[in-house]
Amino acid sequence: MTHLQAGLSPETLEKARLELNENPDTLHQDIQEVRDMVITRPDIGFLRTDDAFILRFLRARKFQHFEAFRLLAQYFEYRQQNLDMFKSFKATDPGIKQALKDGFPGGLANLDHYGRKILVLFAANWDQSRYTLVDILRAILLSLEAMIEDPELQVNGFVLIIDWSNFTFKQASKLTPSMLRLAIEGLQDSFPARFGGIHFVNQPWYIHALYTVIRPFLKEKTRKRIFLHGNNLNSLHQLIHPEILPSEFGGMLPPYDMGTWARTLLDHEYDDDSEYSVDSYSTPAKELEKDLSPKSMKRSQSVVDPGVQKRLDKNEEENMQPLLSLD
Repeated sequence: MTHLQAGLSPETLEKARLELNENPDTLHQDIQEVRDMVITRPDIGFLRTDDAFILRFLRARKFQHFEAFRLLAQYFEYRQQNLDMFKSFKATDPGIKQALKDGFPGGLANLDHYGRKILVLFAANWDQSRYTLVDILRAILLSLEAMIEDPELQVNGFVLIIDWSNFTFKQASKLTPSMLRLAIEGLQDSFPARFGGIHFVNQPWYIHALYTVIRPFLKEKTRKRIFLHGNNLNSLHQLIHPEILPSEFGGMLPPYDMGTWARTLLDHEYDDDSEYSVDSYSTPAKELEKDLSPKSMKRSQSVVDPGVQKRLDKNEEENMQPLLSLD
Protein backbone atom coordinates (compact mmCIF):
# COMPACT_ATOMS: atom_id res chain seq x y z
CA MET A 1 0.00 0.00 0.00
CA THR A 2 1.34 3.43 -0.96
CA HIS A 3 0.77 6.65 0.96
CA LEU A 4 -1.91 7.54 -1.60
CA GLN A 5 -4.02 4.66 -0.28
CA ALA A 6 -3.44 5.44 3.39
CA GLY A 7 -7.00 6.65 3.95
CA LEU A 8 -8.63 3.42 2.80
CA SER A 9 -9.90 0.65 5.04
CA PRO A 10 -8.79 -2.93 4.22
CA GLU A 11 -12.27 -3.65 2.82
CA THR A 12 -12.17 -0.61 0.57
CA LEU A 13 -8.64 -1.43 -0.57
CA GLU A 14 -9.89 -4.82 -1.69
CA LYS A 15 -12.89 -3.23 -3.40
CA ALA A 16 -10.59 -0.79 -5.23
CA ARG A 17 -8.49 -3.72 -6.42
CA LEU A 18 -11.40 -5.88 -7.58
CA GLU A 19 -13.82 -3.26 -8.95
CA LEU A 20 -11.55 -0.39 -10.01
CA ASN A 21 -8.40 -2.27 -11.05
CA GLU A 22 -6.36 -0.25 -8.56
CA ASN A 23 -2.87 -1.72 -8.13
CA PRO A 24 -0.54 -0.23 -5.49
CA ASP A 25 2.48 -1.51 -7.43
CA THR A 26 1.62 0.52 -10.53
CA LEU A 27 -0.25 3.42 -8.92
CA HIS A 28 2.40 6.07 -9.51
CA GLN A 29 2.91 4.88 -13.08
CA ASP A 30 -0.85 5.05 -13.72
CA ILE A 31 -0.95 8.60 -12.41
CA GLN A 32 2.03 9.65 -14.52
CA GLU A 33 0.44 8.19 -17.66
CA VAL A 34 -2.55 10.48 -17.17
CA ARG A 35 -0.36 13.45 -16.31
CA ASP A 36 1.67 12.94 -19.49
CA MET A 37 -1.49 13.46 -21.57
CA VAL A 38 -1.95 17.02 -20.31
CA ILE A 39 0.30 18.38 -23.08
CA THR A 40 -2.19 17.07 -25.66
CA ARG A 41 -4.73 19.72 -24.59
CA PRO A 42 -2.91 23.08 -24.55
CA ASP A 43 -6.31 24.78 -24.84
CA ILE A 44 -7.16 23.80 -21.27
CA GLY A 45 -5.68 25.25 -18.11
CA PHE A 46 -5.05 22.26 -15.86
CA LEU A 47 -4.89 24.01 -12.50
CA ARG A 48 -4.13 20.83 -10.55
CA THR A 49 -2.15 17.78 -11.63
CA ASP A 50 -0.84 16.47 -8.31
CA ASP A 51 -0.94 12.74 -7.58
CA ALA A 52 -3.87 12.79 -5.16
CA PHE A 53 -5.98 14.88 -7.53
CA ILE A 54 -5.37 12.71 -10.61
CA LEU A 55 -6.01 9.58 -8.55
CA ARG A 56 -9.66 10.50 -7.99
CA PHE A 57 -10.18 10.65 -11.78
CA LEU A 58 -8.53 7.27 -12.23
CA ARG A 59 -10.82 5.79 -9.60
CA ALA A 60 -13.86 7.34 -11.25
CA ARG A 61 -12.95 5.66 -14.54
CA LYS A 62 -11.69 2.32 -13.19
CA PHE A 63 -8.08 3.10 -14.03
CA GLN A 64 -8.67 3.39 -17.75
CA HIS A 65 -5.99 5.96 -18.46
CA PHE A 66 -7.51 7.71 -21.46
CA GLU A 67 -11.00 7.83 -19.93
CA ALA A 68 -9.54 9.24 -16.71
CA PHE A 69 -7.69 11.91 -18.66
CA ARG A 70 -10.77 12.78 -20.68
CA LEU A 71 -12.72 13.26 -17.46
CA LEU A 72 -9.90 15.40 -16.06
CA ALA A 73 -9.93 17.54 -19.21
CA GLN A 74 -13.71 17.89 -19.12
CA TYR A 75 -13.57 18.89 -15.46
CA PHE A 76 -11.40 21.92 -16.22
CA GLU A 77 -13.04 22.61 -19.58
CA TYR A 78 -16.45 22.85 -17.89
CA ARG A 79 -15.03 25.42 -15.49
CA GLN A 80 -13.45 27.42 -18.30
CA GLN A 81 -16.64 27.46 -20.35
CA ASN A 82 -18.81 28.45 -17.37
CA LEU A 83 -16.55 30.92 -15.59
CA ASP A 84 -19.38 32.83 -13.96
CA MET A 85 -20.53 29.72 -12.15
CA PHE A 86 -17.21 29.42 -10.36
CA LYS A 87 -16.78 33.03 -9.29
CA SER A 88 -17.22 33.29 -5.51
CA PHE A 89 -17.36 29.49 -5.45
CA LYS A 90 -17.53 29.08 -1.69
CA ALA A 91 -20.09 28.12 0.94
CA THR A 92 -20.47 31.71 2.17
CA ASP A 93 -21.52 33.02 -1.26
CA PRO A 94 -25.08 34.29 -0.65
CA GLY A 95 -26.83 32.12 -3.25
CA ILE A 96 -24.87 28.98 -2.41
CA LYS A 97 -25.39 29.55 1.32
CA GLN A 98 -29.17 29.85 0.99
CA ALA A 99 -29.32 26.73 -1.18
CA LEU A 100 -27.22 24.78 1.32
CA LYS A 101 -29.40 25.86 4.25
CA ASP A 102 -32.48 24.59 2.41
CA GLY A 103 -30.83 21.20 1.97
CA PHE A 104 -29.39 21.47 -1.55
CA PRO A 105 -27.86 19.03 -1.02
CA GLY A 106 -28.40 17.20 2.24
CA GLY A 107 -26.27 14.31 3.40
CA LEU A 108 -27.35 11.43 5.63
CA ALA A 109 -25.15 10.52 8.57
CA ASN A 110 -25.03 6.81 7.74
CA LEU A 111 -23.50 5.24 4.65
CA ASP A 112 -25.44 2.59 2.76
CA HIS A 113 -24.48 -1.09 2.90
CA TYR A 114 -21.99 -0.54 0.05
CA GLY A 115 -20.22 2.27 1.91
CA ARG A 116 -21.74 4.97 -0.31
CA LYS A 117 -22.63 8.46 0.87
CA ILE A 118 -26.37 9.15 0.60
CA LEU A 119 -27.23 12.61 -0.67
CA VAL A 120 -30.82 13.86 -0.44
CA LEU A 121 -32.68 16.65 -2.18
CA PHE A 122 -36.17 17.81 -1.23
CA ALA A 123 -37.11 19.57 -4.45
CA ALA A 124 -40.03 21.60 -3.06
CA ASN A 125 -37.65 23.37 -0.66
CA TRP A 126 -36.41 25.55 -3.52
CA ASP A 127 -37.24 29.14 -2.66
CA GLN A 128 -37.23 30.87 -6.04
CA SER A 129 -37.34 34.29 -4.41
CA ARG A 130 -33.98 33.79 -2.68
CA TYR A 131 -31.71 31.84 -5.04
CA THR A 132 -31.59 30.39 -8.53
CA LEU A 133 -31.31 26.91 -9.97
CA VAL A 134 -27.73 27.77 -10.87
CA ASP A 135 -27.10 28.44 -7.18
CA ILE A 136 -28.46 24.97 -6.38
CA LEU A 137 -26.14 23.39 -8.95
CA ARG A 138 -23.20 25.39 -7.58
CA ALA A 139 -24.05 24.26 -4.03
CA ILE A 140 -24.16 20.62 -5.15
CA LEU A 141 -20.85 20.88 -7.01
CA LEU A 142 -19.21 22.63 -4.06
CA SER A 143 -20.48 19.93 -1.72
CA LEU A 144 -19.17 17.18 -3.98
CA GLU A 145 -15.78 18.92 -4.06
CA ALA A 146 -15.65 18.75 -0.27
CA MET A 147 -16.91 15.17 -0.05
CA ILE A 148 -14.66 13.75 -2.77
CA GLU A 149 -11.65 14.63 -0.65
CA ASP A 150 -12.53 11.47 1.30
CA PRO A 151 -10.70 8.57 -0.41
CA GLU A 152 -13.34 6.14 0.84
CA LEU A 153 -15.99 8.02 -1.16
CA GLN A 154 -13.72 8.13 -4.21
CA VAL A 155 -13.88 4.34 -4.24
CA ASN A 156 -17.37 3.66 -2.85
CA GLY A 157 -19.20 6.61 -4.41
CA PHE A 158 -22.58 8.22 -3.80
CA VAL A 159 -26.31 7.59 -3.93
CA LEU A 160 -28.79 10.41 -4.59
CA ILE A 161 -32.42 10.49 -3.45
CA ILE A 162 -34.65 13.25 -4.83
CA ASP A 163 -38.04 13.73 -3.17
CA TRP A 164 -40.41 15.55 -5.52
CA SER A 165 -43.27 15.87 -3.01
CA ASN A 166 -45.11 19.19 -3.43
CA PHE A 167 -42.81 20.27 -6.28
CA THR A 168 -45.11 22.46 -8.35
CA PHE A 169 -45.60 22.60 -12.10
CA LYS A 170 -44.49 26.24 -11.95
CA GLN A 171 -41.19 25.20 -10.36
CA ALA A 172 -40.80 22.40 -12.91
CA SER A 173 -41.22 24.90 -15.76
CA LYS A 174 -37.89 26.44 -14.69
CA LEU A 175 -36.10 23.16 -15.48
CA THR A 176 -35.40 24.14 -19.07
CA PRO A 177 -33.27 21.99 -21.42
CA SER A 178 -30.38 24.45 -21.09
CA MET A 179 -30.48 24.32 -17.31
CA LEU A 180 -30.71 20.54 -17.32
CA ARG A 181 -27.88 20.30 -19.81
CA LEU A 182 -25.70 22.47 -17.58
CA ALA A 183 -26.38 20.10 -14.69
CA ILE A 184 -25.80 16.95 -16.74
CA GLU A 185 -22.52 18.32 -18.06
CA GLY A 186 -21.36 19.29 -14.60
CA LEU A 187 -22.36 16.11 -12.78
CA GLN A 188 -22.33 13.28 -15.31
CA ASP A 189 -19.61 14.38 -17.72
CA SER A 190 -17.22 16.52 -15.71
CA PHE A 191 -16.95 15.37 -12.11
CA PRO A 192 -14.94 12.43 -10.70
CA ALA A 193 -17.69 10.94 -8.55
CA ARG A 194 -19.15 7.45 -8.82
CA PHE A 195 -22.96 7.53 -8.57
CA GLY A 196 -24.32 4.11 -7.73
CA GLY A 197 -27.96 5.14 -7.88
CA ILE A 198 -30.28 8.10 -8.44
CA HIS A 199 -33.69 7.57 -6.86
CA PHE A 200 -36.81 9.64 -7.60
CA VAL A 201 -39.61 9.38 -5.05
CA ASN A 202 -43.08 10.95 -5.02
CA GLN A 203 -42.55 12.39 -8.49
CA PRO A 204 -45.61 13.95 -10.24
CA TRP A 205 -46.47 13.25 -13.87
CA TYR A 206 -44.59 16.27 -15.16
CA ILE A 207 -41.33 14.99 -13.66
CA HIS A 208 -41.93 11.70 -15.50
CA ALA A 209 -42.42 13.80 -18.63
CA LEU A 210 -39.26 15.78 -17.96
CA TYR A 211 -37.26 12.59 -17.49
CA THR A 212 -38.57 11.32 -20.83
CA VAL A 213 -37.20 14.47 -22.46
CA ILE A 214 -33.71 14.24 -20.96
CA ARG A 215 -33.33 10.45 -20.99
CA PRO A 216 -31.80 10.30 -24.51
CA PHE A 217 -29.03 12.64 -23.39
CA LEU A 218 -27.95 10.51 -20.45
CA LYS A 219 -25.26 7.88 -20.76
CA GLU A 220 -26.53 4.32 -20.78
CA LYS A 221 -24.72 3.68 -17.50
CA THR A 222 -26.49 6.65 -15.92
CA ARG A 223 -29.91 5.58 -17.23
CA LYS A 224 -29.51 2.14 -15.69
CA ARG A 225 -28.91 3.73 -12.29
CA ILE A 226 -31.99 5.97 -12.25
CA PHE A 227 -34.97 4.52 -10.38
CA LEU A 228 -38.42 6.10 -10.44
CA HIS A 229 -40.20 4.81 -7.34
CA GLY A 230 -43.22 7.12 -7.26
CA ASN A 231 -45.06 6.56 -4.00
CA ASN A 232 -43.74 3.01 -3.63
CA LEU A 233 -41.18 3.43 -0.88
CA ASN A 234 -40.93 -0.34 -0.50
CA SER A 235 -39.03 -0.48 -3.79
CA LEU A 236 -36.66 2.18 -2.44
CA HIS A 237 -36.14 0.13 0.73
CA GLN A 238 -35.11 -2.88 -1.34
CA LEU A 239 -32.09 -0.86 -2.47
CA ILE A 240 -31.46 1.39 0.55
CA HIS A 241 -32.26 -0.08 3.93
CA PRO A 242 -34.91 1.79 5.95
CA GLU A 243 -32.74 1.52 9.08
CA ILE A 244 -30.55 4.33 7.75
CA LEU A 245 -33.28 6.48 6.16
CA PRO A 246 -35.19 9.38 7.77
CA SER A 247 -38.95 9.17 8.18
CA GLU A 248 -39.60 11.21 5.01
CA PHE A 249 -38.48 8.17 3.03
CA GLY A 250 -40.37 5.69 5.20
CA GLY A 251 -37.22 5.08 7.22
CA MET A 252 -36.71 4.36 10.90
CA LEU A 253 -34.77 7.54 11.72
CA PRO A 254 -36.20 10.95 12.75
CA PRO A 255 -37.05 13.55 10.08
CA TYR A 256 -34.03 14.93 8.27
CA ASP A 257 -32.58 18.23 9.51
CA MET A 258 -32.06 20.30 6.37
CA GLY A 259 -29.20 22.26 7.91
CA THR A 260 -27.03 19.24 8.74
CA TRP A 261 -24.63 19.44 5.80
CA ALA A 262 -24.80 23.25 5.63
CA ARG A 263 -23.55 23.49 9.21
CA THR A 264 -20.61 21.27 8.31
CA LEU A 265 -19.56 23.55 5.45
CA LEU A 266 -20.46 26.90 6.99
CA ASP A 267 -19.51 26.18 10.61
CA HIS A 268 -19.89 29.37 12.69
CA GLU A 269 -21.16 31.36 9.67
CA TYR A 270 -24.30 29.22 9.39
CA ASP A 271 -26.35 31.61 11.55
CA ASP A 272 -25.10 34.78 9.86
CA ASP A 273 -28.26 35.67 7.93
CA SER A 274 -27.55 38.80 5.93
CA GLU A 275 -30.55 40.16 4.04
CA TYR A 276 -30.58 38.57 0.63
CA SER A 277 -32.88 37.95 -2.30
CA VAL A 278 -32.49 36.98 -5.93
CA ASP A 279 -33.63 40.43 -7.04
CA SER A 280 -30.72 42.05 -5.22
CA TYR A 281 -28.22 39.33 -6.09
CA SER A 282 -25.23 41.07 -7.64
CA THR A 283 -23.11 38.01 -8.47
CA PRO A 284 -23.32 36.39 -11.89
CA ALA A 285 -25.52 33.36 -11.10
CA LYS A 286 -28.82 35.12 -11.80
CA GLU A 287 -27.62 36.44 -15.17
CA LEU A 288 -26.12 33.08 -16.03
CA GLU A 289 -29.44 31.32 -15.46
CA LYS A 290 -31.35 33.96 -17.43
CA ASP A 291 -28.97 33.85 -20.37
CA LEU A 292 -28.45 30.10 -20.66
CA SER A 293 -28.56 29.17 -24.31
CA PRO A 294 -26.83 26.74 -26.68
CA LYS A 295 -24.57 29.56 -27.86
CA SER A 296 -23.39 30.35 -24.35
CA MET A 297 -22.75 26.69 -23.55
CA LYS A 298 -20.23 25.53 -26.15
CA ARG A 299 -19.22 21.92 -25.86
CA SER A 300 -16.24 19.96 -27.10
CA GLN A 301 -16.86 17.00 -29.40
CA SER A 302 -15.43 14.71 -26.74
CA VAL A 303 -18.33 15.48 -24.40
CA VAL A 304 -21.52 15.58 -26.48
CA ASP A 305 -22.19 13.75 -29.70
CA PRO A 306 -23.23 16.11 -32.55
CA GLY A 307 -26.55 14.28 -32.92
CA VAL A 308 -27.29 14.70 -29.24
CA GLN A 309 -26.31 18.37 -29.39
CA LYS A 310 -28.73 18.87 -32.30
CA ARG A 311 -31.59 17.33 -30.33
CA LEU A 312 -30.76 19.44 -27.29
CA ASP A 313 -30.84 22.60 -29.37
CA LYS A 314 -34.15 21.54 -30.92
CA ASN A 315 -35.69 21.05 -27.48
CA GLU A 316 -34.38 24.47 -26.46
CA GLU A 317 -36.02 26.10 -29.46
CA GLU A 318 -39.33 24.40 -28.71
CA ASN A 319 -39.21 25.85 -25.19
CA MET A 320 -40.01 22.63 -23.41
CA GLN A 321 -43.07 21.76 -25.49
CA PRO A 322 -42.25 18.03 -25.24
CA LEU A 323 -42.56 18.25 -21.46
CA LEU A 324 -45.94 19.91 -21.64
CA SER A 325 -47.36 17.41 -24.11
CA LEU A 326 -46.40 14.26 -22.22
CA ASP A 327 -48.51 12.61 -19.53
